[in-house]
Amino acid sequence: MLKGIDPLLTPDLLHALAAAGHGDRVAIVDANFPAARVARRLVAVPGIPAPRVLDAILSVLPVDDFEPGPIVVMQVVGDTQAVPDAVREFTAVLARHAAPAPVALERHAFYAAAAEAFVVVQTGERRFYGNVLVTTGVVPP
Repeated sequence: MLKGIDPLLTPDLLHALAAAGHGDRVAIVDANFPAARVARRLVAVPGIPAPRVLDAILSVLPVDDFEPGPIVVMQVVGDTQAVPDAVREFTAVLARHAAPAPVALERHAFYAAAAEAFVVVQTGERRFYGNVLVTTGVVPP
């Protein structure tokens, strides 16, 4: 048992996050995302909304501040200006952690980027477009 660690951070998820290095990406995806097909490493957090999982992950994971656009969400097909409810919640979580606002990526480009992620964390998020990629930063000395 660990003190001060969000209970959503399971041993498998903590291991994956601790093993990620600077510039690696963590994909936090919804329940409909083809995670088993695209993931090199897959960690499931069933039944939990994606913004809540993002919040738990950001409690221990630094966000890259070296490259532009370290946070990426999926664009809405047919309406690139739309901001889904899940993305609004991601943006609020990111602000609480002093992380930059997300940039949107076309759907298939997002799938390709997620396939290159160090770990894919599949949540129980049922809302469409509840997907976010986070590029890991560094912990300064």
